[in-house]
Amino acid sequence: MIIAIDGPAAAGKGTLARRIAETYGFHHLDTGLTYRATAKALLDAGLPLDDEAIAEGMARKVDLAGLDRTVLSRHEIGEAASKIAVMPAVRRALVEAQRRFAEKKPGAVLDGRDIGTVVCPDAPVKLYVTASAEVRAKRRYEEIVDTGGSADYDAIFEDVKRRDERDMGRTDSPLKPAEDAYLLDTSEMSIEAAFQTAKSIVDAALSRNA
Repeated sequence: MIIAIDGPAAAGKGTLARRIAETYGFHHLDTGLTYRATAKALLDAGLPLDDEAIAEGMARKVDLAGLDRTVLSRHEIGEAASKIAVMPAVRRALVEAQRRFAEKKPGAVLDGRDIGTVVCPDAPVKLYVTASAEVRAKRRYEEIVDTGGSADYDAIFEDVKRRDERDMGRTDSPLKPAEDAYLLDTSEMSIEAAFQTAKSIVDAALSRNA
C-alpha cells in the first residue's frame, strides 16, 4: 500500500502523513527532507550549490533512514535545498531513492510536491492537501510564536507565495494535483477533521485491495 500526499508548504500534509503512517503502521517519508539532507551534506563539505554533477553525487549518498527533521528544518538549509531542488539530475537521483522507500512493507506514506504525479503515479491512494496562502502563512506564524520564536506575518506570507510560484512554475515536476487525487482543502478544517476524511479514503482503498 502506497499513500501519496502532495500539496504546497504549510498546508498540513506532513502532520497528516505522519498521523496516517502511525495509525496504519506504515513507513513515512517526508521527501522534502531528502533535498534538505542533500543540501546540508553539500554545505557541511564546503561544496558549491550550483554544480549539478556534484549535487547529484551527494544526492545518491543520502541515507533516508537518518533524516533529522529538527536539524534539517533550519532556514539556511531550506534556502540551499531550494537551489538544488530545481536540478533535474538531483531530482532523478532522489526520486529513485524515494521509489525504493515506497516499496517498504507493509506500506509507505510519502509526502511532498510530486509524489502522486512523478514518484508514485500508480499509488492507490493520492491526496492533494491544500489551503489558502493566508491560512498557511498564519499557521506558520503561530507555529514559530508558539515555540518561543519571533516572526513577521507579512514576511512569512510573501515567502509562502514565493514558494508556491517556484514549486508550481518549475518545468521539472511542478507542484500540481494528480488527475486522480482526492483534493483536501484544510483552510477551514481542523487536523482531526482532515485526518478522519483521509482515513476514510485509505480504509476504502484497503478494503478494495483486500
